[in-house]
Amino acid sequence: MITMGLGLLMVEVANSLSWLTGGHDGLQGVDVWPIFNRFEFDLWGYTAYAYTFVALLIAVAISRRIVHSSFGLALTGVRENITRMPAIGSEYRRHLQTIYVISATMAGLAGALLAQTTETASLDTLSFQRSADVVVMLIIGGTGRLYGGIIGAIVFMIARDQLSGMNPQYWYFWIGLLLVVVVLVMPKGILGGLARLFGRAR
Repeated sequence: MITMGLGLLMVEVANSLSWLTGGHDGLQGVDVWPIFNRFEFDLWGYTAYAYTFVALLIAVAISRRIVHSSFGLALTGVRENITRMPAIGSEYRRHLQTIYVISATMAGLAGALLAQTTETASLDTLSFQRSADVVVMLIIGGTGRLYGGIIGAIVFMIARDQLSGMNPQYWYFWIGLLLVVVVLVMPKGILGGLARLFGRAR
């Protein structure tokens, strides 16, 4: 609830600074330089897709390095049992501050990519709807897993496009139904369900 309240507050603050943010209309027609002064962002989006994909690969590589480091193991310990971390000499507060900064940096880079590839920056990026979509993607893919967000985003985007084409008015109901089914059948998301399935098969 605090996160949702802060998000709504940020929307109102950004809207009040319309001279800087453009208000509800946002900033239209953002001028983006060609990549390496050679690859321009065209109408078809080929450059934008390739640019975003490369950025995703770099972000995943960095995240994988963090997860498999001693710092990542400490974060796993914080997630599993935060009260035991001081007993083994781990300064969990500093670890949490560090990972919050890292996650905020990646979120900021994602926002910059969105502004570059769409050539616009609107207040929708601060809306509750955007936050809810991200949470749904994580739950569907599998929380606490490195590739859960990617799998969840792929499933969510495909389901959204297909369902909105079949029922433009109530398509989000079917997304909610999909979320309920995933939570009931695979509580740890698609990746968690697959890991449990292959573990039983072995």
